[in-house]
Amino acid sequence: MQLFTTAEAAAYLRLKERKIYEMVAEGAVPCTKVTGRWLFPKAELDQWLAASVTRPAGMTQPARPPIVAGSHDPLLEWALRESGCGLPLLAVGSEAGFTRFAAGEASVACMHLHDIDDLEADANIDNLTGRGDMHDTVLIGFCRREEGFLVAPGNPLKLKSLADAASKRTRITMRPKGAGAQLLLLAMLHQSKMTLDQLTTVSPVCQTGPDVAQAIRAGRADIGIATRAVANVAGLEFIPIVWEQFDLAVRQSDYFRPAFQTLIKFMVSREFAARSRELGGYDIAGAGAVRHST
Repeated sequence: MQLFTTAEAAAYLRLKERKIYEMVAEGAVPCTKVTGRWLFPKAELDQWLAASVTRPAGMTQPARPPIVAGSHDPLLEWALRESGCGLPLLAVGSEAGFTRFAAGEASVACMHLHDIDDLEADANIDNLTGRGDMHDTVLIGFCRREEGFLVAPGNPLKLKSLADAASKRTRITMRPKGAGAQLLLLAMLHQSKMTLDQLTTVSPVCQTGPDVAQAIRAGRADIGIATRAVANVAGLEFIPIVWEQFDLAVRQSDYFRPAFQTLIKFMVSREFAARSRELGGYDIAGAGAVRHST
């Protein structure tokens, strides 16, 4: 996430710093305060600017790029390719993908968010209902999937939990900030009254589940969070944590476009069902159904 200082935000918005401080006091500009300093997320500023644009009567909003942005998933990646819908996947993590979607930089956001206080909470829906700029958004169920710890074949370190990983100082992979798997890890730490400092983390950060699997197979890490499907493909041991909802957010106007409709139809096909069984760790009973509409 790119953060601007007050001076940098003023230059970016072509305003005086004094005006920025006035807007902060009025709650009129997106910002956050860290160790006494005001910081301004560039993505939030871009979204704020886009939302405030006034267009002449009859002028339509520019079309959003036909991109699916957000969390990586093996079944989704396969479905986008095999369906022929023409939508590419930009795997940047759940929160980053949703930020791009909100800013009009992607037509679909794929996400699996987690509530820090409740692993079973439907955080995807909560994320939509908690915002004021999602009034024309539909949340489509893609699947429920099993998320857990990946470890080496045979689980040689006999790991069973996050507490085990901490006490045995096993090397654990991190995912990018805002990625669904990282949010799950933070929620587990919170519920266990543990901190990230108690874990032995390895770098670099793993962008996707297959990257976690590769780090373990290469011996660079001992444990990491990903889906059962990733573990099965990589031939790794899987320690289940939770079944989570994996959803696609799309604007109503984009929902009816041919590309997304092609994907929706494929999600209820026999080929899709067969692939989900082959990968393992998926429940596709609600695939293609509208879970929430704003």
